[in-house]
Amino acid sequence: MSDHDFVSGSKPIGLERGEGPYLYTADGTEYVDAGASFACTPLGHSHPAVVDAVQEQVANLTFVDSSYPVQSRENAYAAFVASTPDGLESAWFCNSGTEANEAALKFARSATGESKIVAATRSFHGRTMGALAATWKDKYKKPFEPLAGDIEFVPYGDGDELADAIDDETAAVILEPIQGEGGINVPPAGYLETARELTDEVGAALVFDEVQTGMGRTGSMWACQNAGVTPDILTTAKGLGNGLPIGGLAVRDWIADGAASHNATFSGGPVVTAAAHATISTLVEEEWPAHAADVGAYLTTELEAALGDEVREVRGEGLLVGVELKRGANRVARDLAMNHQVLALPAGRTVLRLLPPLVIDGTEADRLVDALTAVVAPDNSDS
Repeated sequence: MSDHDFVSGSKPIGLERGEGPYLYTADGTEYVDAGASFACTPLGHSHPAVVDAVQEQVANLTFVDSSYPVQSRENAYAAFVASTPDGLESAWFCNSGTEANEAALKFARSATGESKIVAATRSFHGRTMGALAATWKDKYKKPFEPLAGDIEFVPYGDGDELADAIDDETAAVILEPIQGEGGINVPPAGYLETARELTDEVGAALVFDEVQTGMGRTGSMWACQNAGVTPDILTTAKGLGNGLPIGGLAVRDWIADGAASHNATFSGGPVVTAAAHATISTLVEEEWPAHAADVGAYLTTELEAALGDEVREVRGEGLLVGVELKRGANRVARDLAMNHQVLALPAGRTVLRLLPPLVIDGTEADRLVDALTAVVAPDNSDS
């Protein structure tokens, strides 16, 4: 077993290059990337704006630490804050989503002076010790316990249970606006507004983990904008650098003013922030979130029509789509990859997750529908 296999497992498809929503093996076999490696490439692979920004930056200055002003970092900060809901005025970059969530929990505790964190069942917030403590599944946590304490879990989407859990000792409530790893779970209408009202009442921080839902994926730049709710802390990563490793969080002033010291050596490096600036600017200027809303609605409608009663549900927002199957999602994902050249992801045992680059159009959407129909509902397939 190789070190890579030990760490993450491997798939039997050797990928050599990518362009837009497609990936290619060394022999030229083309795959539709319907997972974007967990939503990491919203602009697709090798997007010219990102490639040019990275090449120019790495040729001029590869790295200095964040104590030195660097224009690419300043540009990225400005673009990031401008893209977030009004009221989030300060930002900090790190290396990943789990680091962003780790920082969010630290900032909430230091700014409020309280320790209790309220999180949701079926949540996933990362694998460092603090973020892992706020993650639901035991399979991620058990080998590393004891983890950080004072974490209380409540059923996702239940406003009454949330109200019962939040009290004067609560430092933060951390929620995904739509749960990704937990199964593409969309909360009921009003749930995020309830979380906002309850945290305001006790002075706790409301943290929205937009590591997977952000960067235009749900039809708005940030999923919380679909509900019209602004958190105190918004975290993101994955698509922020269109494939390069960068995370970030944007915060309200009261969090920034009350947060204790926190930093990381590679925070806001010149090359990754050049990628982030190019990614955010391109998404906003070319209106890719609105495109994701349109294509996502088309994809969802076509999947529902093609799959019918062969699946339990098709759900999500924009190009964050979950297909709840009547059988194992891993087997379906493997069949799609090996026999139909479509790369998709499971989200739990029975949910297939579709997170294609936002640049797909009707052609790729139809290809996804045809492939899924052939695997899940072959009697409905034209092929």
